[in-house]
Amino acid sequence: MKHKFTLLISTAALVAIAIVVAAGFGSTASGSAYSSGSYGSAPSASASTSAVGAAAKVGVANSPLGRILVDSKGRTLYLFEKDKNRRSACYGLCTTYWPPLLTHGKSLARDGAKQSLLGTTQRRNGTEQVTYAGHPLYRFSGDSAPGQTNGEGLADFGAGWDVLSPAGKKIESDG
Repeated sequence: MKHKFTLLISTAALVAIAIVVAAGFGSTASGSAYSSGSYGSAPSASASTSAVGAAAKVGVANSPLGRILVDSKGRTLYLFEKDKNRRSACYGLCTTYWPPLLTHGKSLARDGAKQSLLGTTQRRNGTEQVTYAGHPLYRFSGDSAPGQTNGEGLADFGAGWDVLSPAGKKIESDG
């Protein structure tokens, strides 16, 4: 009986620790919408990588904001205003919500994107992140379907996030 009681107490302690950690998780993104819990729990870290061994494809799609850049699955691509000199400033918790568009090999332009504007930048871990007109590209974990632009205009992790036009310019929504 004593063993079952100890096991029950240990399990309860682990659950309590998990709750405390989860409650404090969002607060590390100070100034972020995530600290208010409006986006729920953090997505899995595996969301930050593209298919292993695949070259990224960047295309163009129509949206309520006009023609915008999308990945090979039609998901909206964003720039982070904190990025400077073609280098990403989004690491750690930031990449959980804003997964970088990674590539293995030369990225490919399709459906209205310009091959001449595609490039890469090396991340700290050695992976290659796709750039467009010098802007490192990201997806937003809050976009659950192609064509959604839920990340447009957010100010998270120290700066703003905007979708890009086929010319490589940021598109800012009126709202």
